[in-house]
Amino acid sequence: MARSLGSRLPPTLVEHLSQRHLERRLGVALPLITVDGEGWPHPMLLSYLEVRAYDSGTLGLVIQARSTSAHNLVERGAATLLILEPEAIVYVKTRLVDGPLDVAGAEALGYFLLEVGDVLEDMPAEWEGGVRITGAVSYSPAPALDEAWVRATLAALAAPRARA
Repeated sequence: MARSLGSRLPPTLVEHLSQRHLERRLGVALPLITVDGEGWPHPMLLSYLEVRAYDSGTLGLVIQARSTSAHNLVERGAATLLILEPEAIVYVKTRLVDGPLDVAGAEALGYFLLEVGDVLEDMPAEWEGGVRITGAVSYSPAPALDEAWVRATLAALAAPRARA
């Protein structure tokens, strides 16, 4: 059962998405859901390399600028980030502030600035007993932090930005 935590990320989630301990989170996938032109949910998988919390109300996102997810985000202005891990089951509903902006050194990528609209924490109902998530969706091999696209992505996410 999901309950709203409000329109701000709690401090633990800001830290979780801060990229301060990125090495520990490499290999963990995060679903991002946009809505397509026919109203269907459109999923994609991100890594912790591609999303960053700047504060309790703002996220940066770097994805393929010409992807269907990027198009959906621009057209409908909304996305939901899912964190599905043993320590956190959270759905972060966001609104587009700006993007896609250029990512220096990686012309296929685009930077998006997102505003947090609602944060939902999912907890098992009492009748579900001890049911819980036992592992995160993961991928392998994890990219090296010195790869050109990784450096470009991290540089793009270093600070929030939007057109004036």
